[in-house]
Amino acid sequence: MHSYSLIAPAKINLYLEIIGDRPDGYHELAMILQSIGLADYIDVHSISNDTIRVHSNHPQVPTDNSNLAYKAAELMTRQFPEAFAKYGGVEISINKQIPVAAGLAGGSTNAAAVLVGIDLLWKLGLTQSELEELGATLGSDVPFCVSGGTAIATGRGEQLSPLPSLDKIYIVLAKYRSLEVSTPWAYKTYRQEFGNSYIRDTNDLAARASAVHSGEIVKAIALADAGKIAQKLHNDLERVVLPAYPQVLQLREIFANQEGVLGTMMSGSGPTVFALFESEQQAEQVKLHVREAISDEDLELFVTRTITHGIQVASSI
Repeated sequence: MHSYSLIAPAKINLYLEIIGDRPDGYHELAMILQSIGLADYIDVHSISNDTIRVHSNHPQVPTDNSNLAYKAAELMTRQFPEAFAKYGGVEISINKQIPVAAGLAGGSTNAAAVLVGIDLLWKLGLTQSELEELGATLGSDVPFCVSGGTAIATGRGEQLSPLPSLDKIYIVLAKYRSLEVSTPWAYKTYRQEFGNSYIRDTNDLAARASAVHSGEIVKAIALADAGKIAQKLHNDLERVVLPAYPQVLQLREIFANQEGVLGTMMSGSGPTVFALFESEQQAEQVKLHVREAISDEDLELFVTRTITHGIQVASSI
């Protein structure tokens, strides 16, 4: 096989709690991550020389070594030099459907797809956990994007514990195309404003992180109860992002006032806001209502749903 086409799903956060500072400078987090049907499409091809090339249909996606997908390929060449020498370089094509800089792990899922694609291309036979371990060196969201589904993430987000997968809870995503929120800014601002409430003891950090395992939202996920899940949505970063970004707050408020919305929240550090629904019809209706309420062409709206998987192979040649 000389080429693989892969589906790289986006993710949302159903829960994000900041517990305290870690010794490595990151935050100790307790999160629940969920794969969704909105996805990018990644082609990974063998090429005869020893280079890495990245192409994309989206003008905002970098094609140099600042792209996380490029970094993923670079990592594989370092980790498996014999395979690199045997099979040669790779050409990566990114068909971008996930909004850029949206807090939906678009870059991370592209990197995860490249790891999976090169593993197959070079016949490395890596396990899922080995791919996740490689992914963790690239970014906190990459391990989850490899496996996908529904999971509790602790540490800085790279330590995963699978949960029963949620399927077919419908979602509307809303994101202003030109609006970006810096993730480092969001966490730094949260630390400045709420750092006095952080747990300082390392043992307590671990204990508090594990407490989400018995949380109400985990019970609701185990029952696949969309209504109860929606009632327990939580994101600490809303405390700093919503006051600073009135457009994000406006989206959240509009969703909250729509009939049929089970619950609404900002995903990750934003600026994407999502709403949960029991049916696709309700989701489509609310999408239309939000479009009528906000006629700004800069606003992107998507209807999607929860899915049970991460990276998938679409085809191979």
